[in-house]
Amino acid sequence: MIASYVAYYVWRPSGHVNYGELIAPRPLPAQPLQTITGHAFSWADLRGNWLLVIAHTADCDERCRRNLVYTRQVRLAQGAEAERIARVWLITDRLAPDARVLADQPGLIAVRMDRAAVASALPASGNVSDHIYVVDPLGNVMMRFPPDPDPRRMLKDLSRLLRHSKWK
Repeated sequence: MIASYVAYYVWRPSGHVNYGELIAPRPLPAQPLQTITGHAFSWADLRGNWLLVIAHTADCDERCRRNLVYTRQVRLAQGAEAERIARVWLITDRLAPDARVLADQPGLIAVRMDRAAVASALPASGNVSDHIYVVDPLGNVMMRFPPDPDPRRMLKDLSRLLRHSKWK
């Protein structure tokens, strides 16, 4: 009985195993958007996929490039499940991104979205550009990784989400 008291009141497990910060789910806006090539884009086009989303200006700095690489590597590391994940870069200005950055990111969907819309769609503690966001297959932003994330821990979180999700 003493051991149970100590276990309950003194030694308390952290209560969660996720690395990314769970956030109150909020749907992505239904506004019409465009890819950087001028094609129409809607979040509904990606419904049914898990999304890894970053938001940054077209002059992708070192952190932005690192986050793009992390999203690519984490997606590829999922093996057969990689097809259930899409990557989106929300470009928050009207400039053209460096062609070399895009060439290094096959499969990346680059979409223009103004800063105000990004700020309302993606909850941030600090700068929205610092985080990588996870969007569930229903189109809800539900998790964000901290600035300068650990890709191994991101991989574990995403693997867990894919394993436990029923959406296919």
